[in-house]
Amino acid sequence: MTEAILLVGGKGTRLRPLTVHTPKPMVRAAGVPFLTHQLARARAAGVEHIVLATSYLAEVFEPYFGDGSALGLHIEYVTEEEPLGTGGAIRNVAGRLRSGPDDPVLVFNGDILTGLDIRALVDTHETTGADVSLHLTRVADPRAYGLVPTDGTGRVLAFLEKPQTPQEIVTDQINAGAYVFRRSVIDTIPADRPVSVERETFPGLLAAGAHLQGMVDSTYWLDLGTPAAFVRGSADLVLGRAPSPAVPGRCGDRLVLPTATVAPDAKVTGGTVVGEGAYVAEGARVSGSTILPGAVIEPDAVVTDSLIGARARVGERSVLTGTVVGDGAVVGADNELREGVRVWCDARIPAGAVRFSSDQ
Repeated sequence: MTEAILLVGGKGTRLRPLTVHTPKPMVRAAGVPFLTHQLARARAAGVEHIVLATSYLAEVFEPYFGDGSALGLHIEYVTEEEPLGTGGAIRNVAGRLRSGPDDPVLVFNGDILTGLDIRALVDTHETTGADVSLHLTRVADPRAYGLVPTDGTGRVLAFLEKPQTPQEIVTDQINAGAYVFRRSVIDTIPADRPVSVERETFPGLLAAGAHLQGMVDSTYWLDLGTPAAFVRGSADLVLGRAPSPAVPGRCGDRLVLPTATVAPDAKVTGGTVVGEGAYVAEGARVSGSTILPGAVIEPDAVVTDSLIGARARVGERSVLTGTVVGDGAVVGADNELREGVRVWCDARIPAGAVRFSSDQ
């Protein structure tokens, strides 16, 4: 298995305003675009050729990664003119694949942070002779996901949409978003129209008698679809809880990138990343957060589990918890922003304008 398809075309609407100017896979996690971690892990597993299926803000990817040689890869780019869904995107890039009909092709989504043993998934695919093999993971509450029950040998029995009642929860195994396809199976996906692998391709293959194999790997797995999850994923990469060979520094309590400045008495902890050219001033406390390049955290501000966009500013004594501040936005002094607040790009919040508690 030497080639892969990486699906990076989504608009990332749940992550806005992070994705107003930046496609979701290019939002920085642990100091580099999240996509860098996926590419590096694929390379470590033996992948040499990757085709990126792009759509939203497609023009951003190639100037950053080029031909992939800096990562030891050969990267090609295919852009969808109209959104084609997961299956349609896979089929749309098939012409760039070099594999033979029976060769395995790795396919993975551009918004999943995982410790998946990629080699083990490929080995499972080859030893079982499957047409498609799926990474499955177990979750405590599977109601928000599609369920994938398997038999005692791991063979997939069904694909069940999000369960609505306790009786419908027949397994805690869910589709974790990484697959190995037999190359010839990709060619059977309809071309030039939207196709969902989850709702159309996989159930169709199962109904036709194809062999779909599941491999349960319950190591680290996180869907980075929401701002809170993205911030947590970045912190887990810095802390070493999520594995990646692309973290630009040693794992630890914080990652301060070159040209960033942290005042001697500022406290930066919990897997926080301070991006290039960013500044954390005296008395500030930042925990479990991502501070993107050029952002400023002013004196005595407290930032927890939040993401502060590029060139944004958090004013003196402001307290932010579970907050996203878009690129170029300014949160004035003495504000208090709590869980779920999103400050849009270039917005201005005056000093003392927003609070969740008394100002006394």
